[in-house]
Amino acid sequence: MTEPAIFQRALSGEPLDFTGADFQLISQTVQRTQALLKKFNQSDQTNDERRATLSRVVGYSIPESTEVNAPVHSDFGPHLFIGQNVYVNQGVMFVDLGGIYLADGALIGPGAMLITVNHVEDPAHRRDVYAKPVHIEKNAWIGAKAMILPGVTVGENAIVGAGSIVTKDVPANMVVVGSPARVLRRVKGTTPDED
Repeated sequence: MTEPAIFQRALSGEPLDFTGADFQLISQTVQRTQALLKKFNQSDQTNDERRATLSRVVGYSIPESTEVNAPVHSDFGPHLFIGQNVYVNQGVMFVDLGGIYLADGALIGPGAMLITVNHVEDPAHRRDVYAKPVHIEKNAWIGAKAMILPGVTVGENAIVGAGSIVTKDVPANMVVVGSPARVLRRVKGTTPDED
């Protein structure tokens, strides 16, 4: 099934008019996602039940090798793209309208926030939004309570230190820390020819 045009515009980074007639489609999706995530986050669901519920949120079957722990939060849902062997710890927030891509082997620490949406600066249009995707590449590790901002790519094998705020791309095989995050060093066990 083809997504509504406004969803496609969000994935392409076009501005979205909050007062536009089609913005209601986003609001309807948000309501559906919230109801499903409330069910997902219930403590009495089995792992298989949670996987089935989360699969309904994103619109495809979550890989069996992937583990997403409750509670998990999303403000949209269908633009969360999860690969194989991904691990998402408790309390993670996905603001995924612009597309969040978790490549194979990605690790997301507890309380991390991955954000793809920003508001327009002009006060007359402040409720309008635009989105930029977040990419967490293969085997990258996002530390506890780290925040990844719109448009950021965290490179393969990279590590984002706990509590860091990432405002720009993280090179492959590097450790970044701080606010804003800066390169600290190379990931142990990697060599420059792997970049």
